[in-house]
Amino acid sequence: MSGEPPPIRSVPPGESTARDGATPEDAPRVAGVVLAAGTSSRYGDRNKLLEPDPDGDPLVRAAARTPVEAGLDPVVVVVGHEADRVADAVDGLGVETVTNEAFAAGQSTSVAAGVRAVADRDPPVDAAVVALGDMPFVDPAPVRALVDAYAAGVGDALAPAYEGRRGNPVLFDRRFFAALDDVEGDVGGRAVLLGSNDAALVAVDDPGVRRDVDEPGDL
Repeated sequence: MSGEPPPIRSVPPGESTARDGATPEDAPRVAGVVLAAGTSSRYGDRNKLLEPDPDGDPLVRAAARTPVEAGLDPVVVVVGHEADRVADAVDGLGVETVTNEAFAAGQSTSVAAGVRAVADRDPPVDAAVVALGDMPFVDPAPVRALVDAYAAGVGDALAPAYEGRRGNPVLFDRRFFAALDDVEGDVGGRAVLLGSNDAALVAVDDPGVRRDVDEPGDL
């Protein structure tokens, strides 16, 4: 794909279990990985992931609740900076936490830690949705749309698109796990998504897929 934007697709009703002749009983198992290890350097002195959202919940709790409510299993939250406080903020959601000791080296280390945490499950996961802990406004519906598109064979690397613009989270088939583990620096899986010939954008109606929190004014 050479870095060009993936095509935008929609999933027609009734095509959510078409991958490899799958049926609803053997739909793909998709895990969730929530990246929540960063230092929030642009936010100021406070850890933005612990700031209250409009409903009063810590941002990271709202972000982690979305993949849980979307039915992903397992859901792993990668913590690092103020790890204990962030882990406490997601307690009771039914998620797992994994600590990324190398979080200061950039977001790629959290992507790698999360992918490793879900890669060797029994039964194995078929794919993982990588979400950001500072995006608390994503509804479960776009996450389910990615899973449905994946099940329908739309692509093996999928991101949502709102009004034609790419957003987050991003679904990666397990064949990309090794590549995600090899990414370096303060980046996520963008290069893997844009570099895939089997990538696509899935049209959704949720502006939350484009809305993150970098500064206090973003709330």
